[in-house]
Amino acid sequence: MGLNATNDPYRWRKDTGGLRQRLSHPFRGMYHDVRRRLPYYWSDIMDGFNYRTFAGTVRIYFVNLLPALAFQLDMGHNTDGFFGINEALLSSVMAAVVFSLFSAQPLTVVGITGLISLFNYTIFHIIEMYDVTVYPRFMVWVSIWAGIFHWAAAIFNLCDYMRTITDFSSQTFALYVGTIYIIKGVEELSVNFYDERYLNGFASALIAVLYTLSIYFLEKVRDTTFARPLLRQLLSDYAYPIATIFWTGFAHFPGNLSRVDFLHLPTTRAFYPTVDRPWVVPFWTLSPRWIFAALPFGLLMTLLFYYDHNVSSLTAQARRFPLTKPAGFHWDFFLLGCTCFGAGVLNIPLPNGLVPQAPVHTDALTTYAEHVNDIRTTKSIADADAAPPVITERVTTAERVAQQRISHFLMALALLGTMTGPLLTVLGLMPRAIFSGVFFIVGWGSIADNDIVARLLYLCQEPRFRQPYHPLRRVKKRVLAQFVAWQLAGWAASVAVSQTVGAVAFPVIITALVPLRWVLFPRWFRREDLEVLDGLTATGEVVHVSLGGVPEMPEVRMERVREGRRRSEDPEGVAGTRSGNVLDEIEKRRGRSGEPEPEGNWEGHEVDGQSGEGDGGGVKQRTNRRATDGGEGASEREEESDDTRVGQQEYNSRC
Repeated sequence: MGLNATNDPYRWRKDTGGLRQRLSHPFRGMYHDVRRRLPYYWSDIMDGFNYRTFAGTVRIYFVNLLPALAFQLDMGHNTDGFFGINEALLSSVMAAVVFSLFSAQPLTVVGITGLISLFNYTIFHIIEMYDVTVYPRFMVWVSIWAGIFHWAAAIFNLCDYMRTITDFSSQTFALYVGTIYIIKGVEELSVNFYDERYLNGFASALIAVLYTLSIYFLEKVRDTTFARPLLRQLLSDYAYPIATIFWTGFAHFPGNLSRVDFLHLPTTRAFYPTVDRPWVVPFWTLSPRWIFAALPFGLLMTLLFYYDHNVSSLTAQARRFPLTKPAGFHWDFFLLGCTCFGAGVLNIPLPNGLVPQAPVHTDALTTYAEHVNDIRTTKSIADADAAPPVITERVTTAERVAQQRISHFLMALALLGTMTGPLLTVLGLMPRAIFSGVFFIVGWGSIADNDIVARLLYLCQEPRFRQPYHPLRRVKKRVLAQFVAWQLAGWAASVAVSQTVGAVAFPVIITALVPLRWVLFPRWFRREDLEVLDGLTATGEVVHVSLGGVPEMPEVRMERVREGRRRSEDPEGVAGTRSGNVLDEIEKRRGRSGEPEPEGNWEGHEVDGQSGEGDGGGVKQRTNRRATDGGEGASEREEESDDTRVGQQEYNSRC
């Protein structure tokens, strides 16, 4: 069974593909998501009976459990103990059951995130100024409103606009999430120093740092050449359980460590709320003024989840994974609205897509193949008469992914079992310092591999040691610095707002980066620079089929409009140019095919007085092409030799 994205019926023609048409065709995206994914349901089960599923289940259980408990500590500390371990576990169980059985994207792991923790206790601090007793019922109505807005967004096909997300905003968001996690780790670690407990504080800090380093190096073993491939794979697959079990036991070692009074994870009765209350509070007794006061908070939460959850789904289906089964963003966002509604009624934290952990599940289910690549040098260093030495290089490629539902469902059962009395007792043995380490390792994962960090390091690098075929060499240093500065501005503003009582507004800042990129950046940066610096986050046919196709980038559309104006003003002078011929060929091809053209503009935005209703037209968005408007950059590219171009292509393929 193969995916035929070319003939997929979920498309919007450029003359009928605007926001108004999406609103007038409710349920269309959800219908096609289910229709497209349903034939794969049986294979989603059968493909799960292999070793990768078992390894993925163990890994994602710990990757989901430990951060959820860490966020629960953060929420409990900032809400006077209202949220506890059972609330966090029940929320993760409910989301895992729903998404493993019914979602169109079962690889996307849903659970408790640091951002929902931030959202919950910020609302608590606001309500505390008026009447803290209404907080439980108020949060129910926030969740109900959020569920309604989720359903509306899914029903009216608004998830299509996730295809306009580029690395500019997604990398900024990832850096923001990683920074918040690091901050939370430090805050959680500071609790161990309360009441002048310095011995406990420094011992806890040591365990947190060593726990972080243990997981980091164990997961990196797979990328080394030490020992045998099987041992490297096992150490990487089970890094979290190995480190967690060892450092939990370390805190209970006899001797001098017994004098340290470590703080441990607080637990409660099995399957009961943390505080003395029923699972369902009488939210219907809340006064109407508080009910409608919850509406804007529900809208802000929807805005957060719209970006956070869908970006999580995108990263779980990133371009580096060889996926073959189609995605389904509209249907999954509808399911997320259902879990919001259900979690709200139970007064537990709302589950959401886990951004830093999202690719971990897919990575654990991926089978990698190792190959040895021999690189022959042209000259022997030791002896001029000897044969040229050979450098052995290890190459790892992703062969296939076990796209199935079993690992997600087994994780749900394991989390449910964790709510039982015996396992809660075991969790109570864990020192709180470990959860600081969880914040550190998860946060660092979003920072270390971030493009913003890599480009900052590139700017700081001495020019003579930069690789000659590095893609960033095609961009002026000043332009690169300006682009990164905008990303850092969005990151700094989001972090700053998150440290205030207005933290619930940070989703507005992150979301505003998307129209900023589509509306203003094509006017501030050249197309050639944007093609190097930025690109669509949603790549691959399996993703695009659910989002209505590949959008046309605004800089491409703007150049096409300008080229059309030049042709209309001077048809003889432009008709003979290479760009004119390409545009003519594109138009002829469109006329012959008669296929619907995917609408690709940021809805409602006009470019140079034009409507902006563009179409992809087969133009490759991320290819490096020569400039057609003259200038120094164009002349330099015209003078490149064939050898240089070949070398540059080889370097880009390796990168």
